[in-house]
Amino acid sequence: MMNSSCNVSSSSKPPHVLAVDDSIVDRKLVETLLKNFSCKVTTAENAMRALEVLGLVDEQQKSLDSTDSKVNLVITDYCMPGMTGYELLKKIKESSVMKEVPVVVMSSENIPTRINECLQEGAKMFVLKPLKPSDVKKLTGHLMIEESQ
Repeated sequence: MMNSSCNVSSSSKPPHVLAVDDSIVDRKLVETLLKNFSCKVTTAENAMRALEVLGLVDEQQKSLDSTDSKVNLVITDYCMPGMTGYELLKKIKESSVMKEVPVVVMSSENIPTRINECLQEGAKMFVLKPLKPSDVKKLTGHLMIEESQ
């Protein structure tokens, strides 16, 4: 069985997803599920590392558009030490370079006000942990829509 719903066409490169979570178990789960859907996955253990990967750290404010490492989707945990997933979402949406990249926020807590905050700030989806294959199918649908525009 081939799961290629992440690919827009057979000639295009696999979408690149940045998975951000301070829990190694959750990070590995997300990475495995995304790879099953033919996605290229980069992981980050916290929001600051994610900003580095995205090129949004002050010292190296640069565009990733010209490189192979352009990120097509960010999936982040909400609750992380240092900077939350919500704060990461806001930083991405404030960036002229990265603001169009879809961001999905995950949490093990079903708190309606938190979910609404994230969606109002520009998150494409809010997903409850643990991430399931059906969630990944929905996210890859966002990738296909974004890439076909």
